[in-house]
Amino acid sequence: MIEFDFSRSKLREQSIIEYRNDIIKYDKELEKEAKKNDKMVGWMLLPENYDKEELQRILKAKEKIRKESDVLIVIGIGGSYLGAKAVIDALIKEKAKKDTEVIFVGNNMSTRYINDIISYIYDKDFSINVISKSGTTTEPAIAFRIFKQLLIEKYGIEEARTRIYVTTDKLKGALREIAIEEAYETFSIPDNIGGRYSVLTAVGLLPIAVSRIRYYKIIRRCKKCNE
Repeated sequence: MIEFDFSRSKLREQSIIEYRNDIIKYDKELEKEAKKNDKMVGWMLLPENYDKEELQRILKAKEKIRKESDVLIVIGIGGSYLGAKAVIDALIKEKAKKDTEVIFVGNNMSTRYINDIISYIYDKDFSINVISKSGTTTEPAIAFRIFKQLLIEKYGIEEARTRIYVTTDKLKGALREIAIEEAYETFSIPDNIGGRYSVLTAVGLLPIAVSRIRYYKIIRRCKKCNE
């Protein structure tokens, strides 16, 4: 049972009790909306309601990335990277030498930062996971062009294709069109889950899994929270 210490807080236990009925009411309303599947509250059902076939493809991609790459470059901004980065920063204290390192780019336009990453991966094998709902956001779009070209220069066009993993809208958008045209391995961002709630979708699961974090334990604990 969870207990709270209110001794150093301006909030009082009675205040929480008074709001309890309102909290239960709004929780039920959100859950009802989530089941309609047409509002941006799909995250409420996410621990139970997820694409199991896609999860298997994510795990297969994870194994391939870890086998052939020293570094996974994750390109995204805002909710497309913050969740995964938070989980990795919180749970990975020290990277083992044999582990694939996850590096996040595309969240700013710092030329110094990008050049530092380019220098760092110069003699390393790497893959890319580009994450964008539309594919037209400026910072990730620029970063994708830069690191895609580096892949092509290092491995050639054909192998570069096999080292690019796209996470984007299921049906539409510039990045989806590119992924289809180039035959990239592609994962979907659910329509009813906002970016900052997407860590348990393909948006966060691929980088997290590559980092050797036991993602299934996270999902299991989230399910318990919903019980």
